[in-house]
Amino acid sequence: MTTACDLISLVRTYNPRTNEALIRDAYAFGARMHEGQFRHSGEPYFTHPVAVAAILAEQQMDDGTLVTALLHDTIEDTKASFAEIEARFGAEIAGLVDGVTKLTNLQLASTETKQAENFRKLFMATSRDLRVTLVKLADRLHNMRTIKSMRPEKQAQKARETMDIYAPLAGRMGMQWMREELEDLAFKVLNPEARSSIMRRFVMLQRETGDVIQKITTDMRGELGNAGIPAEVYGRAKKPYSIWRKMQEKGQGFSRLSDIYGFRVIATTEEDCYRVLGVIHRRWKLVPGRFKDYISNPKSNGYRSLHTTVSGRDGKRVEVQIRTREMHEVAEAGVAAHWSYRDGERVENRFAVDPVKWIASLTERFGEEQGHDEFLEAVRLEMYTDQVFCFTPKGEVIKLPRGATPIDFAYAIHTRIGHACVGAKVDGMRVPLWTRLKNGQSVEIITAEGQSPQSTWIDIAVTGRAKTAIRRALREEDRERFVKLGRELARVAFENVGKHANEKALALAARTLGLPDSHELLARLGSAEVTSREVVRALYPDLAQRKGDEVDEKRAVVGLGDDVSFRRAPCCQPVPGERIVGITFRGQGVVVHAIDCPTLAEYEDQPERWLDLRWQEGQHKAVNTVTFDITISNDAGVLGRICTLIGEQSANISDLSFIDRKPDYYRLLIDVDLRDAEHLHRVQTALEAESNVSSIGRHRDPTRAHQVPERA
Repeated sequence: MTTACDLISLVRTYNPRTNEALIRDAYAFGARMHEGQFRHSGEPYFTHPVAVAAILAEQQMDDGTLVTALLHDTIEDTKASFAEIEARFGAEIAGLVDGVTKLTNLQLASTETKQAENFRKLFMATSRDLRVTLVKLADRLHNMRTIKSMRPEKQAQKARETMDIYAPLAGRMGMQWMREELEDLAFKVLNPEARSSIMRRFVMLQRETGDVIQKITTDMRGELGNAGIPAEVYGRAKKPYSIWRKMQEKGQGFSRLSDIYGFRVIATTEEDCYRVLGVIHRRWKLVPGRFKDYISNPKSNGYRSLHTTVSGRDGKRVEVQIRTREMHEVAEAGVAAHWSYRDGERVENRFAVDPVKWIASLTERFGEEQGHDEFLEAVRLEMYTDQVFCFTPKGEVIKLPRGATPIDFAYAIHTRIGHACVGAKVDGMRVPLWTRLKNGQSVEIITAEGQSPQSTWIDIAVTGRAKTAIRRALREEDRERFVKLGRELARVAFENVGKHANEKALALAARTLGLPDSHELLARLGSAEVTSREVVRALYPDLAQRKGDEVDEKRAVVGLGDDVSFRRAPCCQPVPGERIVGITFRGQGVVVHAIDCPTLAEYEDQPERWLDLRWQEGQHKAVNTVTFDITISNDAGVLGRICTLIGEQSANISDLSFIDRKPDYYRLLIDVDLRDAEHLHRVQTALEAESNVSSIGRHRDPTRAHQVPERA
């Protein structure tokens, strides 16, 4: 076990002015409190707090953090009390020890609802002093290093907790070395076969290719030397878990995975960083889409570096990170750099972020989340993802998590912009809203009045802020959407019997049907809980019965002679209930168009060919084909559910064709045989309500105007 003298000697290497007496006193107090306690391995328990303190000393932390590490289990596991520690070591250290104790008791592996509340407590504790979290991370790191002594089921629980919570937290704080080690230690427990397989393949690769790292390092040093740029170059193979994750993400085997080596160049100045980048790109070929500039766009935890991936020897891809010594210190310590010491003085690193401001920026985004599930989702999305930096057309930087879409970008600017979003341009090119944004891209959001969030946006959005805003808007909008649709259905139904759906009539119909008011009636009509025929029957039972007779499809249009045949125009596909006009064709009868059909513009200078027509009142047969343009998610069983929904509305599918296939969405045209406009609205409403339907609308194709239309 590391002795007090050993620990103090380690601290003196970076802080000659350390309070030796304080550390000795804490060491002695902790040893006495834990006396007689043992770990699962059989070692004295106090070896654990000492190892945690040593990990933090290696990060050049201040005396208060080291003393907290030596005492972090005393309140929880010994007879020592908060008051005793406060009297002996002061209020600051007592508060830190108490904070670590509370974090230890959070039981972060519990149910989702409890876990969400635990995250709230974690952020409250962290916001007071981030050193609490630093001690807890070092505590978890040592526990993972010595996890073999635990029971197998306990090992699995701790490993999952580490992978889900502590490793991402270390990465978010900028302590990438700790994140990688925690992930790899957890990976060793959760999937030992996969890790062993990767290690064996590494050994085989080194036998086949030799020491690739040494060769590329030598090449880089030579190129930089020739350019007269003073810099240090280091290379390493990536951790087994990092390689395995890339294999899973890319769906590739180890033999096809190329960027398994990483190199770091430490330059003297920021200008030299960009000069180094130029030398690297001139000597080796840049891999498109893999350059990131975190110097001009630093991460929120202070991280600054240039990242690029190039094709090195034998076509092998290698990742290169370029930064200055100051940047490197922050990259290694992350937020912890704020407490780092050198030569007895706290390090003044201009790139180290203020922990109080950092944690405030992290937590303010979670304030609007109401439910436990939504809060936990927001925390995970914001905490456990790397960032990308995109630009507005005015050059403002918008920080988003990796995998974010234009929807997230729009809501990051303003909720109003997100709600009104109808499209996006990335680097000047129109792209789908589900496009994943990349670093450095310029994004322009296209908005339109009257636009509102779509339910499918929840699956497209990545950030907690966007998802929360969309859910809130959808809750408010659903009812209004049904009211609007119900009003249109009522208008069509009343016009079919020669009446008007005014407010007085709707209110009377609502009372007749036992509903509180016309607004509720329209909402139920729009959501298909009440049919328009029931509404009409409530006021005009005789008319509803008389108009309910089935219409002869050959006499479906009023305004034609008995010997004149008609065809529905294939360009606009009008259905009973919609306003129509006829265009006469010599020897071919009449083609019936919807009143708003763009094709009618071709006949504006031929008024003698126009006929004023209307649909016959009554119940029409389901022989009027309408083409739907529908986009659905590419999941098992979705198309089958769509067909079933159409069938449940007593509609028949007469044709179906795919016009676009994407990895995540399909776009297709579906021909459906319908009775009238009311039937059309019901089918469309049923499809819009399906969560796997991204968009749906009528497909009207002016190019089909001169095709031979169907004859009645």
